[in-house]
Amino acid sequence: MTTGRAVDVIDLWVLPTDQPGDVAEELGRLLDPAERARAAGPDPVLGHRFTVVHGVVRLLVAERLGVRPDELAWRYGPHGKPEPAGNPGRGLGVSYSASGGLAVIALSEGRPVGADVEEIRDPHVAARIAQRYFPAAEAAALVGSASPAVLAERFTELWCRREACVKAYGGRLVQGFGLPLAGPAPLVLADTGSLGGGPCRIADAVVPGPFRAAVAALGDRPFRLRVYHWTAPSRLTTLSATGD
Repeated sequence: MTTGRAVDVIDLWVLPTDQPGDVAEELGRLLDPAERARAAGPDPVLGHRFTVVHGVVRLLVAERLGVRPDELAWRYGPHGKPEPAGNPGRGLGVSYSASGGLAVIALSEGRPVGADVEEIRDPHVAARIAQRYFPAAEAAALVGSASPAVLAERFTELWCRREACVKAYGGRLVQGFGLPLAGPAPLVLADTGSLGGGPCRIADAVVPGPFRAAVAALGDRPFRLRVYHWTAPSRLTTLSATGD
């Protein structure tokens, strides 16, 4: 049935972060001094993954804005939400997240967006976190899950929805703990509490491996996820992606 409502498109790239060394080296050339400093931290694996994620973010955003990736500048909200400096028009929404060896990057034209990916948590840790931070009904349902595996998967799904919603608003994670996010997706939160006015629409995203992911956008308008799987092109001035 057609409702007559416009459907936005949000592009979501799924990115394995354990890329070959030569790919990470080329991506590292695109980073600004602050990003290079963070990538040069004490853990080389985390530094490698950081370089890959932030280099690919630059490629994707720069192509959308028609600028060079190494010339792209960022401004950050009070809690770290990134936005391209000099963002033209109504604005390009950008959000990215990494967990283990996987990352997701979301781009949305004219609509603030949040994205999160998480490796499925240990069920015992998941139960403790849920009982401490989630709404009572959600925590009880999780603890009563049919098996530890189901508990872990459902917890991670809810955690991703929470993080994605918070990122869309540019808020702090603590502001999302009390949000009621159980149930089938997509879902619309009419009241997002201390995060701010206006509703938020949230959808789950299918990603490979032992991970769960979610995307959120401000407003209640429907959106469709257009998913791409990023692979390193022969020259990093171009993009290589296959859409689902």
